[in-house]
Amino acid sequence: MKSDEWPAATIERRKVADLIPYANNARTHSDEQVAQIAASIKEWGWTNPILIDEAGGIIAGHGRVMAARKLGITEVPVMIAKGWSKAQTKAYVLADNQLALNAGWDMDLLKVEMQGLDAESFDLGLIGFDDMTLDALLAEVHFDPGTEDEQGKLDELAPKLVTCPHCHEEWDLREHGQG
Repeated sequence: MKSDEWPAATIERRKVADLIPYANNARTHSDEQVAQIAASIKEWGWTNPILIDEAGGIIAGHGRVMAARKLGITEVPVMIAKGWSKAQTKAYVLADNQLALNAGWDMDLLKVEMQGLDAESFDLGLIGFDDMTLDALLAEVHFDPGTEDEQGKLDELAPKLVTCPHCHEEWDLREHGQG
């Protein structure tokens, strides 16, 4: 296939009942995650077509199809991957899920975005982060400078003896101007 050819170039609608889940789909979808996808569809509509093979077998979008069923949606947008071998189809079922997991987050930018959405009273539960992550992203941390008296208290708490993890020799930090 040439790099400028698209195996799934058009979007059409198909009945959910006609779509065939891939029997060996290794990606699992909990009821909670399907509910999250359903909430996302309710908020933003259908933004990502289901990728199917020429026989109607689902390649990518199993969770979205489950959410559509939960919402009573009877037709969904699909793209048909044409001309793929069985091996290409099987591999893409895995790649579609794994490649997204290989990405990371710029935590500083994520925090800015989440705090901005929170300030606009947007329902952050729709985005998919768990409560502990949301709490950490929304936490305001202030490192105000302490007083000399507070610094002295920190010095008192600092360890006076430390042990080298390599040679196991003990060092007295007070002898080295550190304590």
